[in-house]
Amino acid sequence: MKLHLKGGRLIDPTSGKDESYDLLIVDGSIEKVGKDLSADKSFQVVSLKGKIVAPGFIDMHVHLREPGFEHKETIETGCASAAAGGFTAVCCMPNTNPAIDDESVVRYVREKGKSVCDGIVDVFPIAAATKRREGAELSPMAELAEAGAVGFSDDGSPVASAEIMRRALEYSSMYGIPIIQHAEETSMTQGGCMNEGLASTRLGMLGIPPVAEELMIARDIILLRYIRGAKYHVAHISTAGALEQVRKAKADHLSVTCEATPHHFSLTEDEVSSFDTNTKMNPPLRTVDDVRALKEGLRDGAIDAIATDHAPHTIDEKEVEYTQAPFGIVGLETAVGLAISELVEMKFLTLYQLVEKLSRNPRSILSLPPVSIVEGAVANLTLVDPSVEWIVDSQSFRSKSKNSPFHGRRLNGRGIGVINNGKALLL
Repeated sequence: MKLHLKGGRLIDPTSGKDESYDLLIVDGSIEKVGKDLSADKSFQVVSLKGKIVAPGFIDMHVHLREPGFEHKETIETGCASAAAGGFTAVCCMPNTNPAIDDESVVRYVREKGKSVCDGIVDVFPIAAATKRREGAELSPMAELAEAGAVGFSDDGSPVASAEIMRRALEYSSMYGIPIIQHAEETSMTQGGCMNEGLASTRLGMLGIPPVAEELMIARDIILLRYIRGAKYHVAHISTAGALEQVRKAKADHLSVTCEATPHHFSLTEDEVSSFDTNTKMNPPLRTVDDVRALKEGLRDGAIDAIATDHAPHTIDEKEVEYTQAPFGIVGLETAVGLAISELVEMKFLTLYQLVEKLSRNPRSILSLPPVSIVEGAVANLTLVDPSVEWIVDSQSFRSKSKNSPFHGRRLNGRGIGVINNGKALLL
């Protein structure tokens, strides 16, 4: 591979670069970074004027469904979806069958990730915090970390026991690996399928109260104050109250981070009135005030990262009564467009800040090596066209599943290519 990336706006938060540069890439490495570089005819020229060249984006919260639920998604189709969306790495959650609670499953996921899609997308497993994700007994964290797990979570379910969470935080701190909490007090959410409030009352549906998320985060922060030294990350934060707790914990210098999903900063509970089951997710879509709070949290840094919570389901699984449908939507192929349309275009984030939340910050949270665009480094790049206008067509997704509430929506900006592990996909 010999590429001449010409005239792109290079945004690299690790090195501090934000300027127009050329890049010469040879056999997967960055040979030269400079202005108006020349190269011989053996190089493929890629004109990137008006486009962004960024360190490879990483989605730290996806469900690849393999092993056990390959009818929804596989590691191969999930990686293809990630590459099409502009991601060079994904972190897959452990609610598989069997759960990722054994070192053999961690190794299987890692090796399968290297073998599919030409290895252009790195796959980092997040292992279960408890055995079988049942919340009763800690998983073998040392073995899981040694096998390559980059985080621990029972995502899809919270670590409900305070004692188990305490021990999980203590043990994970030995490896510098975060506990990633699906924050939900489940005694308050049984049967709920949307945000609890006026909208749920009007629609006659059982609600999921925001306080259920906020209570669990409050408990965990109290534990973190007691333990110290552990890393705690809130997955898919969705309420203004939850964000305020995280903000206060950060001010107290606790190691607390959080992520927001594109659907939570783009949609509100009012979407549920369509009874489209693609508006059903957990945590649910919240209020206009919550959406505004998330956008402000992204602006001021209280929210560290953007992650999709990519959750594939088949058409048959979603085409049922709203109350019976599974939670979740796919998100890998719409994330960049939604982030640019809802955050950059609306002046909540600059493109530089967006790259931080899709590249540097998630890697820092997971203690992964930073990716930087400097001479001699391995080329791990995402290419973005921030101005292209396009209409979402879920039927064209590379994902095996098509469950998106954004079908037909007009967006600005999208990933147009990825380069990683000596391979390039230019869309």
